[in-house]
Amino acid sequence: MAAWTAVARQAWNLTRLSSPRPAPQSTSLIHRRGLASGGDHHGPPKVNFWQDPLSPSKWKEEHFVIVSLSGWGLLFYGGYKYFTKAKKDNKEEKVGDASH
Repeated sequence: MAAWTAVARQAWNLTRLSSPRPAPQSTSLIHRRGLASGGDHHGPPKVNFWQDPLSPSKWKEEHFVIVSLSGWGLLFYGGYKYFTKAKKDNKEEKVGDASH
């Protein structure tokens, strides 16, 4: 619906600019920014994650993404280090046993 409205408004502006009636130059070239404003926000305002760390539903979307990706990265890295550490310990024991 909004796309149709924008197309209709552009067509109307083109016909208004090309009309033969005399119009002041300043009024015929005014650009209207219909839906460019921020608009009304619905729901509670979003906050930074350090302002309310125990309520992820109140965080800003960008902060939620950063914290979530950081948490998953730490989880995978910790798992990787945990599971590869055991293999290194076994290799060191075998090398130590073989030299004697």
